[in-house]
Amino acid sequence: MMVIQKTIRLRPYSRGYHIITEDVFEHLPELRGKSGILQVFIQHTSASLTINENADPSVRVDFESHFNKVYPENAPYYEHTYEGPDDMPAHLKASTLGASVSIPIGNGRPLLGTWQGIYLGEHRNRASGRSLVLTFIGE
Repeated sequence: MMVIQKTIRLRPYSRGYHIITEDVFEHLPELRGKSGILQVFIQHTSASLTINENADPSVRVDFESHFNKVYPENAPYYEHTYEGPDDMPAHLKASTLGASVSIPIGNGRPLLGTWQGIYLGEHRNRASGRSLVLTFIGE
């Protein structure tokens, strides 16, 4: 069994949903010919990871519109507001979508479906780059 683990830093992204599949796999040349599972974990509480549609950009626009309606800024019942009106909704969105995804790897390639990609959900208006921990377990 082989374990590869590394932390990478993504460039800053604007608020919204962004496909980062290539950003992740460009940092993993060691996977060539390997099979196993890759876990991608984000080390932040105001951004998230999920797997979804990678072809039609309107899906990502609809994600942002929907989550902004479900978790509005300036809700009168929020107590955690000292980091700005986007902060508490960002935490709620991140908890709903999650902090990690797992992807099967076969012969060094992600075994994602035809229309699947890894999304970064950037939930803050002005976020710096995000850190991801990539952990591969396999042979």
